Amino acid sequence: MRMSQLFSQTRREMPAETDVVSHQLLIRAGFIRPLASGIFSYLPLAQRVFHRISSIMRAEMERIGGQEICMPLVNPAELWQETGRWQSVGAEMGRFTDRGGHDLALAMTHEEVVSGLAREEIHSYKQLPALVYHIQTKWRDDPRPRAGLIRAREFTMLDSYSLDRDEGGLEQQYQAHIQAYDRVFSRCSLPYIMVQSDSGLMGGEGSHEFMYLSPIGEDTIAICAECGYQANRQTARFHKPLPAAEERLPARKIPTPGVKTIEELAEFLNIPAARTAKAVFFSASFLESEKLENRLVFAIIRGDMEINETKLQQAIQADDLLPADDDLLRSHGIVAGYASPVGLDLPLVVVDDLIPECPNLAAGANEEGFHLLNVNFGRDYQAHVIADIASAKEGDLCALCQSPLALQRGVEIGNIFKLGTRYSRPMGCVFLDETGQQRHIIMGSYGIGLGRLLACVAQEHHDEDGLCWPAALAPFDVHLVALSGKDAEPLEHASALVAEICAFGLEVLYDDRPESPGVKFKDADLIGIPLRLTISRKSLEKGIVEVKFRRLGNVEEIPLSGIADYLRQYQQQIQSEVNL
Repeated sequence: MRMSQLFSQTRREMPAETDVVSHQLLIRAGFIRPLASGIFSYLPLAQRVFHRISSIMRAEMERIGGQEICMPLVNPAELWQETGRWQSVGAEMGRFTDRGGHDLALAMTHEEVVSGLAREEIHSYKQLPALVYHIQTKWRDDPRPRAGLIRAREFTMLDSYSLDRDEGGLEQQYQAHIQAYDRVFSRCSLPYIMVQSDSGLMGGEGSHEFMYLSPIGEDTIAICAECGYQANRQTARFHKPLPAAEERLPARKIPTPGVKTIEELAEFLNIPAARTAKAVFFSASFLESEKLENRLVFAIIRGDMEINETKLQQAIQADDLLPADDDLLRSHGIVAGYASPVGLDLPLVVVDDLIPECPNLAAGANEEGFHLLNVNFGRDYQAHVIADIASAKEGDLCALCQSPLALQRGVEIGNIFKLGTRYSRPMGCVFLDETGQQRHIIMGSYGIGLGRLLACVAQEHHDEDGLCWPAALAPFDVHLVALSGKDAEPLEHASALVAEICAFGLEVLYDDRPESPGVKFKDADLIGIPLRLTISRKSLEKGIVEVKFRRLGNVEEIPLSGIADYLRQYQQQIQSEVNL
């Protein structure tokens, strides 16, 4: 490919509204262009990286028995209604109506579609296990797209779906995907950790995430360096030391004018926040009889802790969870800043599992300007649900070994889910076993975001001058720069060298533009192809080609007569990196 014909241009200026290095460099180097918020065009350089990532994914999926299919982006509402997700998924689902008045959706994921296919194609245990996958575009109307491809609204994913006759088969395919994902990320030169996670929108019986640790990530990971425990903060467990036992004292109302927050209450009473009970209110949605019903959730946690909304949502098995508005609070007699469950008739009270062990807490009196001292769970109020709903914080103790936990930021680059019968049961995906009995197919779901993976590799592999692509993913193997000015001879030698490079099966980006050496070298560093060869009048007079490895930075001189052997060795080196 000649750079004079390349359908993209590098940019010197910093793109507006970009706060992540990978986003900035992918735009400046001419890989992507924004079209709208969270929507991007992939230009030729990015598309070539995209194809290399896809090839790695296909190879690893086929290694574990995957068969490639392609499922539609546009889905009929009826499929999603069968599983209840048409009703339970919120505004992030793209919904529209065709000219015939039929409700349709832009697929966020394809569990419903693959379940529909399995219902039609799988009839006997002899057809199981099965594994299908596709690489397909998706749409999720994220309210806060950011960081370029890290959090986009339109994106492409590798999705695979396992179909098994029993839990043992699911476990085998689950472990096979862990190994396949390890090879994918290794071949892409991207470090990761695997953590326990929440199943969220997908549902099912268990899940793990693959995390690229980076300050740009929006996920927080709890890590124990002592025993190796790793979990997304959404699900991380931690040890909660019990307070000392003490006599439960009578409750007593006291005036606390203008005291509304836990910090203000602790200061007013001259007590630690751990001696208070914090009330937090939510509106939870539950799918009942194919309709979403909303209920107030009154959550109580010790004042020195924070509510973990994911844990809370799991504890009450809600389809959605949002902060409660003032109208909902008033309708239940709740006085914000002075609230507790004492004396209130509430639809759903949830307390953290440490609360029953904490006597004589200070809590709201449900009256403006007043709090209660010595509030005790069980005596003064009850709960509908008792569960761990607390978020782990830096320094909390590991639930396994009681060593301090560390928190790190991370980007989710892959996920795997044990779906069980979450989709096969409502959609009637059954097979006949050896005895002729009908049984539901056991399913798993697995995904890697291609654009996000590309962006994370760019984030991991760059320096102050630009991108530094790993050999397996680079858009081209060689960047050939001809410094000619008005001299035709370097261009003639460069054209001959292009043919020689291609003869070794290497792909070359040939900078034949009439630009200055400084511009060409800056663009080469910005684009980040692993090997740069430079031909000029000066190099020809010396009978050499200048060679620079992007990562190393130093320039070597290789005799023109030895360039063939050099390219042969380089091709073998690339193959060893590509085929890890």
